[in-house]
Amino acid sequence: MDKGSIIHEPLVPRTFRLLAELEKEGDGIVSYGLQDPEDNTFTNWNGSILANNGILYELKIVCDDNYPKVPPKVKFITKINLPCVNQSNGEIVPGSLNILKNWNRDCTIESYLQAIKAEMDKSLTKLKQPPEGSKF
Repeated sequence: MDKGSIIHEPLVPRTFRLLAELEKEGDGIVSYGLQDPEDNTFTNWNGSILANNGILYELKIVCDDNYPKVPPKVKFITKINLPCVNQSNGEIVPGSLNILKNWNRDCTIESYLQAIKAEMDKSLTKLKQPPEGSKF
């Protein structure tokens, strides 16, 4: 092989990638799993983030057929006031987080949730929050 050759690593198929993410142990701060354990399309997920204020925030995650080439759609179920969250429906605003601006195939559901957690750590106490237990 000459010096000018480019080595391309094979892309892991979507299903194998998501199966690997499903089998990864969480850290108890951010967690995620399939909404329906029988879902062999690995599309609909539940997630949660334990905030510094002690509240567990629930999320819905959708990994469409283009994942991991494109980020999953993430929506808060638990009402929260953050700059990156659309206040009418709980969805993460596209491009509102650095991970979304710089998304690539190496990004994961876990890294996305960790980026949301970092935004929560930065902004949660600075902004007035809805009553605990409120839902979108």
